[in-house]
Amino acid sequence: MSTAAVRTEAKKLLALSMEGGAVSAERVSAILASLAKSRSPHQLRPLLRAYQALIRREVAKGEARIEHAGPLSESVAAAIAQHFSQALGRPVRPVARRNDALIAGFRVRVGDDVIDASAALRLSNLAKSLA
Repeated sequence: MSTAAVRTEAKKLLALSMEGGAVSAERVSAILASLAKSRSPHQLRPLLRAYQALIRREVAKGEARIEHAGPLSESVAAAIAQHFSQALGRPVRPVARRNDALIAGFRVRVGDDVIDASAALRLSNLAKSLA
């Protein structure tokens, strides 16, 4: 199976995995069970890799991954996610993770979009401007 054919089939599987604009765990499980019965492991490996990459990308579109340096309340995380939900026109849920390397502030990633409001970025930009 060619690379283009694998990508095309993975995109079709992703479309079958969607329910109400989001990835459905039940549909993914059903697709994986069906593939395991109908394909050899040799055929499955490239298809599953492509399918997994598409699923990860789609799931990331629905998450506001918030890295923060200090404490972050649930209400602030929810407000950040609400802001992105309104801006993007789709539901986004907050996923917070502490990252002390940011020094202060936060970095938010929704899909491929990144908003960096950290002290580490500002210090890095200042160092570059002085060099």
